[in-house]
Amino acid sequence: MVGDNKTCSSDFTLIGLFTHGATSGFLFSIICAVFFMAMIVNGVMIFLIHIDPYLHTPMYFLLSHLSFIDMMYISTIVPKMLVNYLVGKGTISFAACTAQHFLYMGFVGAEFFLLGLMAYDRYVAICNPLRYPVLMSHRVCWMILASSWFGGALDSFLLTPITMSLPFCSSRKINHFFCEAPTMLRLACGDKAAYEMVMYVCCVMMLLIPFSVIIASYARILITVHQMKSAEGKKKAFATCSSHIMVVTLFYGAALYTYMLPQSYHTPIKDKVFSAFYTILTPLLNPLIYSLRNTDVTGAFKRVLARCQ
Repeated sequence: MVGDNKTCSSDFTLIGLFTHGATSGFLFSIICAVFFMAMIVNGVMIFLIHIDPYLHTPMYFLLSHLSFIDMMYISTIVPKMLVNYLVGKGTISFAACTAQHFLYMGFVGAEFFLLGLMAYDRYVAICNPLRYPVLMSHRVCWMILASSWFGGALDSFLLTPITMSLPFCSSRKINHFFCEAPTMLRLACGDKAAYEMVMYVCCVMMLLIPFSVIIASYARILITVHQMKSAEGKKKAFATCSSHIMVVTLFYGAALYTYMLPQSYHTPIKDKVFSAFYTILTPLLNPLIYSLRNTDVTGAFKRVLARCQ
């Protein structure tokens, strides 16, 4: 018990992405720019969807909440990392590490489920367009959001106690830029087999449930598109789905590596690269993909600019 109390009251040290070498300042500037750009672009996306009546549709309603989630989870990681570099210390308390892990898992878990359920929206739009107003009513949209947040909260409440109750009796240095579950697991000592199994089962469930919805939805979409006789209809269907497919590929690809591959396949460098990709770059890329490839969003942006002139 004394050892456990000591563990809980001790601080961790985040090694971070910056090595204070010749390129650390340049890397700091890039990440700082990416963070502020991600906050601005997602904020603009939410503003456009809220203010433009042409974007008051179920797809954009869900997209606005995707942007909100992106803003929240990048804010749980990057500011702390940037401050650590500026003050020259990577110290993080046990309580702060636990809070960061809890919030991060909640927001990322919510995004997993939301991206999966957004595939259902695309399925209804293409396969049942006449019933779209009924199958994607305002009530259904709020149910999708509630389900996503419930899944994210469940993710946090299951994995955070498991991860942070591990006996951290070895090095206190976290070779990462935030308190991520696989990295925290490597710090723990003693028999970790039970912890690893529970964590693996939880992560598989959290990933496979929304991923199964995505696979099933796009399988039906492909069948429907294949049966279309109009080339213009096929082109429009693929254009409708392409942005969502790109976002899903970017986000799920890195997350599958992080949470589903056994620990023996992980290295600190690989973990940092993949984690940086889906925690720092993806929140910036998501709104760019949806806006640059979408005439509705670009049209809304032009209409807002026209009002301001």
